Amino acid sequence: MKLTYIFHSGFVLEAEQSILIFDYWMDPGNVMESVLQSKKPLYVFSSHFHEDHFTREIFEWRKQKENITYILSKDILRHRRASKEEADAWLAKGASWADERISVRALGSTDSGVSWIVETEGKRIFHAGDLCNWYARFLPDAVPGQTIYSEEFEEYIDPIAHEKQYLGELKDIRKVADGFDLVMLPVDGRIGNGYTLGGRQFIERFKVGMFVPMHFVASGFESAWRMKEFTDEKNIRFWEIAREGETIEIQ
Repeated sequence: MKLTYIFHSGFVLEAEQSILIFDYWMDPGNVMESVLQSKKPLYVFSSHFHEDHFTREIFEWRKQKENITYILSKDILRHRRASKEEADAWLAKGASWADERISVRALGSTDSGVSWIVETEGKRIFHAGDLCNWYARFLPDAVPGQTIYSEEFEEYIDPIAHEKQYLGELKDIRKVADGFDLVMLPVDGRIGNGYTLGGRQFIERFKVGMFVPMHFVASGFESAWRMKEFTDEKNIRFWEIAREGETIEIQ
């Protein structure tokens, strides 16, 4: 298998029998041009309705390619970003879908929508969507039961409750699987101090073959590489993505 970074949280995973697209938004490296020319079946995943994880542009691909399957989070339908007939499967947390090539399980998120577990050709893949410990930098000053105002998010937040939710989602995921060959998870420097905490908490709880950072566009490629020191400690392979359109082999 080979994995190609598109942009933000968007990836192409090409296997022998199929191609999987996760959370396509923009394509500055023009990755999709060659993908759409492939004769392999294409599976398109969108984890939630936010514009940086879902765009209606994905439906335009039908004009260039016939064998496309759309597997979308149900919140996209609920927010009326697409109509029911535009997707082959609408999944909420706990739902599953499968065909002769892949099996899919939708798990939870600490934001909108879902995270994905996909099994294909003997590999188990996890794409987190917006599942992460987003308010980690507020934890040192947090008091149980009290909220903190975040100027960045322009709202009052409860970092302790949010972390509890994140760890609860990880617990639910572990009921389904205790390890993954490939994990794609946010490592976003905009979070501030502790922006690797969500990733560290994940690799503490699961066996991981390869860890791939995502959602780092605003803070830059090198900010995501900070996670490598923690994956190195656990002998987990880490992808230091350096540009859009870059590709790596999944061993």
